[in-house]
Amino acid sequence: MYVLHGFDHIPLNARGAALAVGNFDGVHRGHQALLQRVRALARAPKHLAGVMMFEPHPRAYFQPGKPHFQLTTLEQKLGLLEHFGIDLAVVLPFDAVLAQMTAEQFIERILVAGLGVRDIVVGYDFHFGKDRGGTPQSLAAAGAEMGFGVTIIDQVATEGEAISSSAIRVELGQGNVRGAADMLGHWWRLAGKVTGGAKRGRDMGYPTANIVLPKGTMLAHGIYAVRVYVHGEMHTGAAYYGTRPTFDNGPAVLETFLLDFDGDLYDREIEIEFIAFLRGDKRFDGPEALTAQMDADVAQTRLILADVAKHNPFILPPI
Repeated sequence: MYVLHGFDHIPLNARGAALAVGNFDGVHRGHQALLQRVRALARAPKHLAGVMMFEPHPRAYFQPGKPHFQLTTLEQKLGLLEHFGIDLAVVLPFDAVLAQMTAEQFIERILVAGLGVRDIVVGYDFHFGKDRGGTPQSLAAAGAEMGFGVTIIDQVATEGEAISSSAIRVELGQGNVRGAADMLGHWWRLAGKVTGGAKRGRDMGYPTANIVLPKGTMLAHGIYAVRVYVHGEMHTGAAYYGTRPTFDNGPAVLETFLLDFDGDLYDREIEIEFIAFLRGDKRFDGPEALTAQMDADVAQTRLILADVAKHNPFILPPI
């Protein structure tokens, strides 16, 4: 997959692409409907199937003091987009220049002059340009005038609930990782670098790989059954996210115990995939009571992950 940053100096072979436009945070099932359509448009005649997205998220630009919960890093998004058959990703830096660009300027300077788009695919609620002045309908009118096609994708829902990145954040904030996966079409993962901790888990027989999550993360505090990926190799694990009320009630940290693993993960990048929520966080009377509960949590985790290994409803489909 070609990854281009900005819209200047676009290679000739990247011009004339069919592009889906959006933020693609999570690359959920609503996004996947756009990707499916853009691949179909690119096939006849053969053109690149691409996406245009914004980095950082516009909300992070307009509200810099308010941490924004991103479901996926840029690297994760690019990996998912490539899996779903995308040939080209145009990453636009969302800065003051882009924020002040009117909808008309966005179309003329970026879509037409910069990228020479052939087809654009957007969602029903897509807005763009200064003060969100551009709409799917105004984009379609401009396309008819300037010679590019516009496809508007209707709302995608699961069990009557509209699928959106915001709705997925709400599910994760409630610990409903299965509900989030229903909307994503794949298990939710987060990535981070393993840092040092107080080593209480090791003293209790449960050494953990600790990750400090970005500010704004809305994941519910508690215990999760997870799968952990280290350089592409999968391991099973039980993860705790919380403030350790039994000990210090400090800053929230994600602490993951890898089942049947013996190795040093310090300072390594890992990905953690959330499969099930076991229980909420609570304070225990002491390390002994907490250790007994951890024994039960790990036993339950083994059962859950063994079942998912046999019947996994969220394997990314081949394209």
